[in-house]
Parts: sequence; C-alpha cells; structure tokens
Amino acid sequence: MLVAAAVCPCPPLLVPEVAAGAAPELDAARDACLDAVGVLAASRPDLLVVVGPGDDRSAGPHPAGARGSFRGVGVDLDVTLGDAQQDAAAPDRPLPQSLTVGAWLLGRARWTGAPVEGLAVAESEPTRECAETGRSLARRAERVALLVMGDGSACRTLKAPGYLDERAAAFDARATEALGSADLDALEALDATLARELKAAGRAPWQLLGGAARDAGLAGRLLYEDAPYGVGYIVAAWS
Repeated sequence: MLVAAAVCPCPPLLVPEVAAGAAPELDAARDACLDAVGVLAASRPDLLVVVGPGDDRSAGPHPAGARGSFRGVGVDLDVTLGDAQQDAAAPDRPLPQSLTVGAWLLGRARWTGAPVEGLAVAESEPTRECAETGRSLARRAERVALLVMGDGSACRTLKAPGYLDERAAAFDARATEALGSADLDALEALDATLARELKAAGRAPWQLLGGAARDAGLAGRLLYEDAPYGVGYIVAAWS
C-alpha cells in the first residue's frame, strides 16, 4: 500500500553544480524538495520507488545501483540510485534525466531508509495505463513510498523552452491544485494531449501517483509552486 509520496520537479538546474552562479535562484525549490523527501523517510516505507518521465529507450524499471550522469549538461558529476544488491549484475542502462535528478536528491537528503528502485514512464503513456502501473506499484510491498519527479508546462513565458502558450498557466494551476490537495480525480482528468502540447513532462508520473494512491487515504500538502525560466515547478508531499 502507498503510505507516502513526494512530488518534485526534475530540471538539472536543481543541482547546484549544474546551475553554477544561478544556483541561489532555486534554493527555495531545493529546500522544499528536501522537506518532501523528509516526509517519505518519516513514513518508514519498505520500498521507495523513484518515478519520472523518460523516452522510449529509458522507459521501464531501473534497479538499485543504476547510475546517472550530469556530464551531458557539462558537469562532471555521477550519481547512483540507492545501493545495488550484493552480487547483482551491473545495470546496463543509464538513468534518464528525471531519475538522475531524483537519485541526486536522495543523495542530498542522505537517504538511508528503504531499498530504492526507479521507474521511468514514457511521456506518451495513456492515462489508464499510468494509473494501472501505479496500482501495481502500490501492491509491491506492505509500505510503499514514491518519489515522483516531473515538471509542469514548459510554455509559461516568452523565454520558456516551449515559448509562450496561453493555456499553460491554467493547466499548471489545475495540476498544482490536484497535487497540493491529493485530488485523485483531478489528476486523472489532466488531458494527456494538452500536456504533450504544453510540454508538461510530469503528467504521466503524476497520473501514476494518482493510481497508486487509490484507497490509500492520503492527504496532500503543497510545499512550493513557481515557474522559474518559464517552466512550472511543483513540490508537494502526501502522507
């Protein structure tokens, strides 16, 4: 059963070494993410799964010990997702960006709790399949926690990666309200086609969370919401 969840954005800029001189601009987001991870630790799960968007090549499970890197954004920094099981074969796939940021965040929080696994969800994954995957994850252990990585729309301003789309602010507002209040029906109602048009990579992981939380009775709390660099970032904790 799902006992806790943390929702965090996944831009590489969350990592101070990547942001460099601009690092202080996301201090509030980093602090909120660490607070959300603290909620996961307090729930004392038997299993923690880091969930985030991925492409067709990276979609699927990523075992403990999988490695990710920020070399692609010009920083000589590697991270590992949890601790590999003894005698386990070395993972053959690198972590996608979202899970790499999640692994960095757990390292920053000095996670020493439950075993950690990763799951990358294709951004094109239909709503129903996302929810069913979430329900399956929630049945993996008696006490399951999720660290859900994903950004809102990348079309919030003229200088945003996806340029300005007038629909973006309203979409992010609906997502923020749903994640901040653990409104499962509102999460399920997020339009996958619109999310793709608005470059909202968090849609599939968020809807996976909604499926995992069915019948769990969790309450949500919004910890942070902003759109620096024209991209919607949301941090929430469910417990």
